[in-house]
Amino acid sequence: MNNTIRLDKYPSRIISLVPSQTELLFDLGLDAEIVGITRYCIYPHDKTDKRVKIGGTKKFQFEVIDKLQPDLIIGNKEENYPEGIRKLQKKYPVWMSDIATLEDALLMIWGIGKLVNKAKNARQIISEIRINIDNLENYPLLKVVYFIWKDPYMVAGGNTFITNMLHKCGLINIFNKAVSYPKINLNQIADAELILLSSEPYPFNQQNIEFLKKKYPNIPILLVDGTMFSWCGSRLKYVAAYYRTLREKIKNK
Repeated sequence: MNNTIRLDKYPSRIISLVPSQTELLFDLGLDAEIVGITRYCIYPHDKTDKRVKIGGTKKFQFEVIDKLQPDLIIGNKEENYPEGIRKLQKKYPVWMSDIATLEDALLMIWGIGKLVNKAKNARQIISEIRINIDNLENYPLLKVVYFIWKDPYMVAGGNTFITNMLHKCGLINIFNKAVSYPKINLNQIADAELILLSSEPYPFNQQNIEFLKKKYPNIPILLVDGTMFSWCGSRLKYVAAYYRTLREKIKNK
């Protein structure tokens, strides 16, 4: 993103603006150094409950951030809003990630690990992720639509991290040529062989499944844990096991 930051020493007062990267910071072995997080940063529960909340991912409380006096802020291009980031950059070093693929995510983990003096831990996390995902089976390919929002209906487009991770699970996004998260109408998904409803950012539920079944009774519809497709930090250690379980559910549908 052409944004260079320079630190005189390893950071001791870190604010994270991204839930998946907050979880990563704790998994890297940091604790006291993490002084502020967003209200959406909920993992690990026993750690995040005790941290100061600086607002949402797209609405920062600047006065709270100023009181915390961070020496490093960690954000993400997709998760955070440009004007908020630009305002923070005038006062603080802000390290930004921009992630569309698994390889981008692993580079992010390595970059943050070096930045916070936890390179060894980062290397271990990356190794575990690679081994787990490399050992995934070559599943029969299925055409999928992945919903992230309702009213209006929105789905993952082709240039997203979600689509890259769907492919690891043998799922081909029918909106692969769309950019970002397009709004669609339900008539556009007739070619899908599978419909996935994410748990976040919109909390789809069983009632949403029943509604879609009336329109597409022959297409399997499943609720999925959105963090297993959209979170790009240390949670990636668990996606391979989750994808195996998901493929078993799909096979039995």
